[in-house]
Amino acid sequence: MDDEAGETGEAKETGEIEQVLDELYTTPPPAFVARREERAAASRTAGRKEDARRIHAARRPTLAAWAANLLARSRPEEARRFLELGQALREAHRTLDADGLKELSAQRRRIVAALSRQAAQLAGEAGHRLSQAAQREVESTLRAVLADSDAADQWAGGRLEVSLTPPSAFPSETAAAAPPARSGPGPAPRPKSPRAASGTRAEDELAERRRRRREERERAEQEAERAGQRLREARAEQADAERSLHGADDRLARARAALETAEEQLRTAREDLDRAERDRREAAERDRAAARAVTGAEREARASARRVDRTGGPVG
Repeated sequence: MDDEAGETGEAKETGEIEQVLDELYTTPPPAFVARREERAAASRTAGRKEDARRIHAARRPTLAAWAANLLARSRPEEARRFLELGQALREAHRTLDADGLKELSAQRRRIVAALSRQAAQLAGEAGHRLSQAAQREVESTLRAVLADSDAADQWAGGRLEVSLTPPSAFPSETAAAAPPARSGPGPAPRPKSPRAASGTRAEDELAERRRRRREERERAEQEAERAGQRLREARAEQADAERSLHGADDRLARARAALETAEEQLRTAREDLDRAERDRREAAERDRAAARAVTGAEREARASARRVDRTGGPVG
């Protein structure tokens, strides 16, 4: 029975820490650090040091990653269907089903656009408007979820810290829409003229260069957004540290003031003690002097009484 009770208690604590982490990663990034420290402090106060360590280790997500987490948590049915679409796309890619790829890729474009708009709407309702760069990061994350099972698992967990990037090997819409290779007898296509072939190659090269520049620009914008988010997080951490330092300085000043008051009270008490001891010594000396005077007076009284007795009493 004790073992069962212990296991039940551990399971309850595990469930609580998971709930706390889920809550943190749907907390708007500007409030993340304060909420994290509050939850970690509560766990430490309750004696759950390992929980406090896990909570404190949680890193604040970028704005785009937070919006993606919010989407996964707030739209569970849409998230489930999206994950199923990703699984179907990956399966079609493995089996090289060109027709299936074409149909699913069209769904992908529509759903990624719709879900990224939902993420932007959820972020706006929570008081944080997504920039164009942040919204592109959300779209990048959603494309990664469709293309990669590990990315899908991360997004489904709802605890992304940064945006995800889709693998370059996943087929593009152009590749998905390409017609299958010809097989069997049939008339061969008319060969293109050298000038047309050269023009096509130049256009392809130009399109490829543009695509690379676009990808590089998107990566640069995403990195700039992440760098800005890291800067904001570092500043928030610094602000928290400064508040903690100011609080510690205040407590130190109060402790020093209390110590000075206590030392002053101790000095006063010692002076009172010294005066009381001096007064006692003086009183004891007076008591001894008075006792000696009483003793002398008593001797004189007895001597006078004896003289009276020797003279035979009073004269009549």
